[in-house]
Amino acid sequence: MDRVLADPPELTSLYAGALAVSARAGLRRRQRPSALPLDRHRLDGLLAAPDEVEGFQRLMGRARGDFVPSGYVHILVFPVAVSVLSRPDFPLPLLGMIHLRNEIHHLRPIRLDERLAVTAWVENLTPHRSGSQVDVVVHVHSGPEMVWMGRSTYLAKGIHLTGTSDADVATAVAADASPAAEELPGCPTAEWSLGGDTGRRYAAVSGDYNPIHLSVLSARALGMKRPIAHGMYLASRMVAAAGPDESTPFKWTVEFRAPVLLPSRVLLSAEVDASSTAQWRGAEVVAWDPRRRRTHFSGRLERLTVDAGAK
Repeated sequence: MDRVLADPPELTSLYAGALAVSARAGLRRRQRPSALPLDRHRLDGLLAAPDEVEGFQRLMGRARGDFVPSGYVHILVFPVAVSVLSRPDFPLPLLGMIHLRNEIHHLRPIRLDERLAVTAWVENLTPHRSGSQVDVVVHVHSGPEMVWMGRSTYLAKGIHLTGTSDADVATAVAADASPAAEELPGCPTAEWSLGGDTGRRYAAVSGDYNPIHLSVLSARALGMKRPIAHGMYLASRMVAAAGPDESTPFKWTVEFRAPVLLPSRVLLSAEVDASSTAQWRGAEVVAWDPRRRRTHFSGRLERLTVDAGAK
């Protein structure tokens, strides 16, 4: 069943409501989850703001063009997704959830003046070695045509599913266990120097003022020693660094391994695949912490044919 939203949700209001719930009950003492809401949230007539797109592209190090960048589409639709996560019947705590993975299909160029219809829902509530994880799915249409779809996976640490057995937890631990030693690229192709204000700068263009990204005090209240960079800021910079121009249909995935604490220095290796005619075909990306020698995230980008991903 679709719940049609009259207006774009305000992220700050959704986060404020979640913060009030956390203050009353505490993240660790919340009732254990059992089932996900079945309703989908839909918003029609969503339109990109050209000045916001320009600010986003400036932060990513790109000039604004005639089409909406893939990372900005996520910004545009994210409040609809969060409105599902902030429902009273959603069983996991909104604040403090950790971004694990994204898979995005950018199916065709999206013009700045296109009005979009966004539908978001949640699925696949499963055990994780550190708690519970869930997928947030978003489909974006222009008229009857799907133009963008995304799947984001989040982890609620310390929140375990009702009825989870020791065998389930053991299976999740085995599936998610990190290797003892990581193989990192031999030579970086770029270096990012991320200041302590990186989370606030991204929040200013995205509207995502989740406290875990903003300051030491607000991050500590949610269990982190320092604020962490937004996952979608890192993913969008990856796409800006290694992806095609905004007129090219493509698919991209990103796997987050370790949070980027702010401030921080991040090394990046991007292997871009291009044909002899310089046509972009894809890229493989790894970003890591040069001091601790651990991977922050890895990504894969690939060109799509016109009808790829629409099945």
